[in-house]
Amino acid sequence: MKKRIVACILALCLCIGLFVGLIAGCSKNDTTSDPDKLQIVVTIFPIYDWMRNLLSDRAGEFELTLLESSGADLHNYQPTVNDIYALSTCDLFVYIGGESDKWVADALDQAANKDMLVVNLMDALGDSAREEELPEGLTEDEDEHEHEGPEYDEHIWLSVKNASALCPVLTEALAKLDGANADEYRENCEAYTAQLDMLDAGFARVVSEAPTKTLLFADRYPFLYLIKDYGLTAYAAFSGCSAETEASFEMIQFLVNKVDELALKHILVLESGDQRIANTIISESRGKDAEILTINSMQSVTMDDVKNGTTYFELMQENLAVLEAALAN
Repeated sequence: MKKRIVACILALCLCIGLFVGLIAGCSKNDTTSDPDKLQIVVTIFPIYDWMRNLLSDRAGEFELTLLESSGADLHNYQPTVNDIYALSTCDLFVYIGGESDKWVADALDQAANKDMLVVNLMDALGDSAREEELPEGLTEDEDEHEHEGPEYDEHIWLSVKNASALCPVLTEALAKLDGANADEYRENCEAYTAQLDMLDAGFARVVSEAPTKTLLFADRYPFLYLIKDYGLTAYAAFSGCSAETEASFEMIQFLVNKVDELALKHILVLESGDQRIANTIISESRGKDAEILTINSMQSVTMDDVKNGTTYFELMQENLAVLEAALAN
């Protein structure tokens, strides 16, 4: 029943969106889309920035639309009428394919352009997609995150290795969309993935030289892929997709004990979180001198950030610096 309701809502949104699109298309003042350009729609910022790098000098020949551009948390995103219309009429649609993208299937069923290319990045990862794991000390009951069957961690962009593996997939989609310039896109991909591979080597070096291999998140835990990439251990107050903001007394005490046991000098929080849990852990620990560091999960990047020059590569470089500080201990 719930799925039927969602499908009906999406169908209604699509009808309204198509109507709005027809009106906009008849308006001389419309600047939201160019009918002479190929339309590419992506869900989140990392994909958007990968695409910009792959298109490079030809970016102006495409209409590239980022759906989740307001800085709202990925897990709370709800498509607008304009979002549904953009998806419905585009030439290429790229999305992650995790739990937060369950709305996409119904939207694609209702899409006006049945010939669009669609790329599900979790499907593209194949066996490299990881099942969600709860850090030690965290249970399903505490996390209140119920689901049927295995669930895969959707935060695939927080692995530079994944980015390097997925960019060629996006490149081939572009090559299919615009075959005349396929070689140029492949050259762009080669140059960009070379930069990503160098960054990957930087992460590996920092971890290999670090005196400790453990991170503690007084927050959600969306960094499973990064942790697994470099053989680290992590503890966290919540899972990566949790909507919880208050940790139990038992969880706080567990994390305090870990800080004391491992003599951790740094506690991580996400860019969109607060520091209440971290401060509580520090105040209850023996040393009371741990430092709070912020690591960026890229789930609150806005279009203003993009216009101001924010890039995926830059944010992952900053995360590397945070990781180095956190592991220095």
